[in-house]
Amino acid sequence: MKLLRDILYGVNIVSVSGSTEINFNKIEFNSNKISKNDLFIAIKGNRVDGNMYISDAIENGAKIILSEDLVTKLTKDVTYVIVRDSRAALAIISSNYYDNPTSKFKLIGVTGTNGKTTTTTLMYQLFLLLNSKVGLISTNKILINNNVIESTHTTPDPLSLNKIFSRMVEDGVEFCFMEVSSHAIDQKRIHGLCFDVGVFTNLSHDHLDYHNSFKEYRDVKKKFINSLSGDSIALINVDDKNGVYMTQNTKAKTFRYALKSSSDFSLKILEKDFNGMKLLINGFEVWSKLIGEFNAYNILATYSLSRALNYSDELILSKISSLVSVDGRFEKISYKNNIGVIDYAHSPDSIQKILETLNDLKNKKEQLITVIGCGGDRDKAKRPLMGKIAASLSDTVIFTSDNPRFEDPESIIVQMETGVDENDMSKVLKIIDRRKAIEFACQIAKENDVILVAGKGHEKYQVKGNVKEAFDDKETLIKSLKIK
Repeated sequence: MKLLRDILYGVNIVSVSGSTEINFNKIEFNSNKISKNDLFIAIKGNRVDGNMYISDAIENGAKIILSEDLVTKLTKDVTYVIVRDSRAALAIISSNYYDNPTSKFKLIGVTGTNGKTTTTTLMYQLFLLLNSKVGLISTNKILINNNVIESTHTTPDPLSLNKIFSRMVEDGVEFCFMEVSSHAIDQKRIHGLCFDVGVFTNLSHDHLDYHNSFKEYRDVKKKFINSLSGDSIALINVDDKNGVYMTQNTKAKTFRYALKSSSDFSLKILEKDFNGMKLLINGFEVWSKLIGEFNAYNILATYSLSRALNYSDELILSKISSLVSVDGRFEKISYKNNIGVIDYAHSPDSIQKILETLNDLKNKKEQLITVIGCGGDRDKAKRPLMGKIAASLSDTVIFTSDNPRFEDPESIIVQMETGVDENDMSKVLKIIDRRKAIEFACQIAKENDVILVAGKGHEKYQVKGNVKEAFDDKETLIKSLKIK
């Protein structure tokens, strides 16, 4: 049991009706999960207003109600706490409830459009190799040392987050590497956490179904960098045109990394093929199993973090060659004389970078066949852009279904086609069934051709309406290559 007074520390309170000198059981923001002596926080969401369920929460046993709205009808023996911002309050009291776990280890947050999952995972791998106790919170998975916790959101809600962080403290974690999405920043899921390092990877068109404009999307990312304290470190990719903007007005000590610009930490690609890259990092030659310039940035961010935290080159660089690719991120599958690649790319910038990388690695005689779709109920503005890029940079492109949700997959494909240049329309095929699209790509592939299956990466499902159907791009591609 916790005392209400103690967990309200740092919350912007408007008024209190009732006593704060009372114990409560647990915190909930879903009235259906409320039991006797719980605290219920009414959150105003995009679709549902938690204030509508205050009476249900009380009926289920809530002893404390926290809300932004004044409650006109008070219930006896229930304490009402009115706050300026219920989302911010949820984050702060969640941290207080679990005794502020992020103050007890180094928390590294990575934000940007692309590279978050790979960068956080490479950091996790490197510090594990450096014999540190580590945690990871990413789109793919949550890890506490080597123990896996399945993840459903890039950044979980504040209650779930702080519960995980509390477990990390119990397990002696010294460093936690965490993806920080724009949704999480905007919805204050990371509010009040003690970040020691903030990393900015890059910014391009994405999530404009949620954010009203690119400027708004950019400024939400900057809120995270601006929130870093004077004792923190900001690590910024200044090759990105938004990098310098991210460095402005931050109180944190700033380090810059880049492949092409003047920076504190730099890297040069010396050699590259489908087996990896030879890199020059700070004057040292290093071989990496990872492929592509985008992965060079991810490796450089990882190296830069360790140097900013005062690890030596001798200690770090000997480990770089051991870092491995992340599931579903430029994951290469070789079978006989064909190369298949599975990648999560689902924004115009990410699909352009991976296609440019593949074109750079293959020779002119080899064909590049791309299987790609766009998700339903998401940013519609990027569909023609992705269609244009995929068609222009592929020899053959198959537009297909990708988590259509509540939209008609055929209408999504039509929107992708509107962006395709007239000269590239002859390259475009439409196969709505994703399994059949992958199978057909393998059937038409000739010796040494390259097949890219983009958009879903590590996901093991297809979302159709409310249903998640089992589906695995990697498994389907391997099977299709074997039977072609």
